[in-house]
Amino acid sequence: MTPVALTPRRSAAEQQRLEATLREMFEHRISFNEVLGLKVASFDPAAPQLVFDMRPELVGHYLYGRLHGGAIAAVLDTVGGFAAVVGIAEKFAGESAEQVAHRFGRIGTIDLRTDFLHQGIGKQFTATGRITRLGGRIASIQMTLENESGLLIATGSAAYVVS
Repeated sequence: MTPVALTPRRSAAEQQRLEATLREMFEHRISFNEVLGLKVASFDPAAPQLVFDMRPELVGHYLYGRLHGGAIAAVLDTVGGFAAVVGIAEKFAGESAEQVAHRFGRIGTIDLRTDFLHQGIGKQFTATGRITRLGGRIASIQMTLENESGLLIATGSAAYVVS
């Protein structure tokens, strides 16, 4: 029986380049993410995270200072896409930062569902994405949004084209 050759893992230096590239893309190159104030908190393939602070520009209900529902849905969609990219980077662990970044151009949201569970009140929010399936063409992702005290504000599920 012939052993299966494993795809070589990218070097630590190349992984750092990849993370710097993805951070630049998600924090600055996508202008709307800058408007939202999104920052990469974790590249953990099991649960990548984005964080952002509450700001007056994100208020949806001026009497209560709640986070706008559209901002919540946009953040969940973004962290879902981020999880897909991180998952692809893990799946193709031998590829360079440039090769993974090129794959990013093929990712798009197919379907998005958002469930609003609690009022979007807080000072800082953390969005987490978890891949439930990463196929050759479609990725399925579950997302959560919590405030700084750990209160679950919203959940989401989405499908992304990845090929």
